[in-house]
Amino acid sequence: MTVDVNVPLGDLVTADPRRSRVLEGFGLDYCCNGHRTLTEATRNAGLDVAEVAAALELPAAAPVEEPGQVRANSALAHDIVDSHHAYMWEEMPRLQALVDKVHGVHGDLHPELAQVKETYAAAVAALDPHMTQEERVVFPAISRMEKSGAPMAAGSLAEPIQQLRDEHQVVGNLFRQIRTMTDGYAVPEGACTSYRMMLSGLEEMELDLHEHIHKENNVLFPRALQMEAQLPL
Repeated sequence: MTVDVNVPLGDLVTADPRRSRVLEGFGLDYCCNGHRTLTEATRNAGLDVAEVAAALELPAAAPVEEPGQVRANSALAHDIVDSHHAYMWEEMPRLQALVDKVHGVHGDLHPELAQVKETYAAAVAALDPHMTQEERVVFPAISRMEKSGAPMAAGSLAEPIQQLRDEHQVVGNLFRQIRTMTDGYAVPEGACTSYRMMLSGLEEMELDLHEHIHKENNVLFPRALQMEAQLPL
């Protein structure tokens, strides 16, 4: 199927999640900036839109969900918590200890590790209250609204969802900085096993975060806002 270059990146990945890795390979942000069309994103990145579109034309692409097959918002939120949030809660402290250890051992020869340590700590400090807010406030509100068919007792989902989107942008930027600091997670000569594990862990966390943010920014949040707009006043 020919890829429509005027479709937003987030929609392209929603239609076939395998495309996320293709866009990652070109360095295109499909999560925080998934609202940009393929044409806009490639133009801004100085890439050939035809080349990227061709790479996104995957064989035996996964079928697009029909309206009747779309998963319930509450089920999607539950899946995000069980997969991405669970991963982050377990991995953040483990990786923090590894970042601290590598900085302590190799910081003299690799001064950029001080920046990596500081930036990673800032990302964790932002993610902790962010995920807590989703799990305790926003996701339960979406579930209650879906089950009751009634709007929230006070306020709207629009403001907290916009705040979460803004926080996604902040965390996404922090991980982009870490990628730059580490030269794309390149393993330096003479790196020990812990150094390699740290770089691998940081890269894996960034990739998972992209998928995590995509599911919220480009799928769950738009559906929840649309559901709220259709409820009776």
